[in-house]
Amino acid sequence: MSDLLPEPFEYDGIQFPVVRMPNGDLGLPLRRLAIPADLDPDGQRKLIERSAWSKGRTDNMYVRLPDDDRVRKHFVISYRIVPMWISNIGTSQMEDAVARQRIERWQVEFADALYDYVFKGGAINPRATVEQLDEIDRTIRRAKEQAAVLGNLKGVVDSSWLDAKGRHVAAVALGIEPDIDPATRPLTVGEFLEGHGIKGATLRSMSTRFGKRLKALYREKYGTEPGTVDRFIDGALRPVACYNESHRDLFNQAWVAMLDTR
Repeated sequence: MSDLLPEPFEYDGIQFPVVRMPNGDLGLPLRRLAIPADLDPDGQRKLIERSAWSKGRTDNMYVRLPDDDRVRKHFVISYRIVPMWISNIGTSQMEDAVARQRIERWQVEFADALYDYVFKGGAINPRATVEQLDEIDRTIRRAKEQAAVLGNLKGVVDSSWLDAKGRHVAAVALGIEPDIDPATRPLTVGEFLEGHGIKGATLRSMSTRFGKRLKALYREKYGTEPGTVDRFIDGALRPVACYNESHRDLFNQAWVAMLDTR
């Protein structure tokens, strides 16, 4: 593993070592967060692991931190869940008064930020740097431009595809996970075939035949043609059939039919 680590994260005048997690998130070693706050790292790890908001956002990593002379195993939590973890810390048994007051101050601050997010449409950290504010502005402007494009596509592309894309754009602008019904998540022929280990030239040659079988099954089940979206194929913008997860049974039927004829 590389010893190169991201710059430390500073909050409320305190610096914490940062590591890059396997999923691409920036993360903080829990022990380095818990011990200065007079918290039991193992107890806090158990609290985090049994919480739904932590799923997929923690990892056990072997890493050498800047002030250490060797690689050690650390339980790392993603930036995404640090505020939720702090908000769920029970402070009544904390003996260190300074640490307890700091945690409780942060909890009040996070509660105010969540209030602004839910009831006022967004929250801005009063400690935000100029660079962070500029990035927020760029994200909002980009989301507005993308939303305008999506608005112009109503009646042109499949409504479920448009809904999923719209939710994704809104989530990026708000800094949250997209609120998408799993059944409406777009599902493509290429994605499905790659999930079955089909790649390269075989993927390109099989996609057309698979797509024809899939479209026939769709017509047979629904009595109409599937919706379409425009995609660049071989350098040209072409309409292609649009499907989502609710059609996966048709994908599976087409896959079995192709296996039977190979």
